[in-house]
Amino acid sequence: MLDTLDIETAPQPTAAVIWLHGLGADGRDFEPIVPELVRGGERAWRFVFPNAPIRPVTINNGMKMRAWYDIDRSIGGEGPEDAAGFRATEADVVALIAREEARGIPVARMVLGGFSQGGAVSLFTAPRLTQRLAGVLALSCYLPLRRELPGERQAANDGTPIFMAHGIADPMLPLALGSASRDILRKLGYTVEWHEYPMGHSVCVEEIADIRRFLFRVLAKEPG
Repeated sequence: MLDTLDIETAPQPTAAVIWLHGLGADGRDFEPIVPELVRGGERAWRFVFPNAPIRPVTINNGMKMRAWYDIDRSIGGEGPEDAAGFRATEADVVALIAREEARGIPVARMVLGGFSQGGAVSLFTAPRLTQRLAGVLALSCYLPLRRELPGERQAANDGTPIFMAHGIADPMLPLALGSASRDILRKLGYTVEWHEYPMGHSVCVEEIADIRRFLFRVLAKEPG
């Protein structure tokens, strides 16, 4: 089981947001935005921030760092992709989902998401799950192993809302890469809510506000 930082916005949480960090970061990277997403205990949600394993990363000359998969300079399906890395991380994420279910939160009350590498893992994992999620957050990322998706997708998440966001000045993952991934998902029938922001490879205040609205919409129905 991955090591995680868990933050509960109120006792007895009724929903979970599993949020994967980007390359070289860790589970604490997005901890500060939780109070901006849920203010003053207005909802009882659990935010789960896992730590990626430490591994050599080709694009960084083999330097070891936290990464969900290996990556080189060919990003977004234009060159070799670390299929084994994606599938290993998928198994880790599925284990986290099962843990939240064992803690009393139905999968239908879970959102899976992440930033950069974490967002790519979310777009890889969610369509292949056999249980429906409440939603998917894909921030400043792309759709990996896109050619394999049509043959591997599961019907459970065909209608799950996907929030995709990208900076128009992103120097690491160009906007065109994100918008192309959006178009592929839409052609496959997925419901994608697309947002662009005047930023680089980062997160901005306007984006956080839009994420908050998305979460409150897809997790609107409280149990009971």
